[in-house]
Amino acid sequence: MRWLLLGLVLGLLLLYPSLVGILAAVVAAILSKPLVVAFGLGLAVRLPRLRRWAR
Repeated sequence: MRWLLLGLVLGLLLLYPSLVGILAAVVAAILSKPLVVAFGLGLAVRLPRLRRWAR
């Protein structure tokens, strides 16, 4: 599923090059919020432990 979504995003970026600017603006807006960045990093660090626990 992850590879399908990645392929979809890359395909859209190839078809519509103007989306690169929009995507860059969205990423910059998200990265400018420290709370969102901290939450994302905490989730990325914690997720492998949760997957192991769920087995």
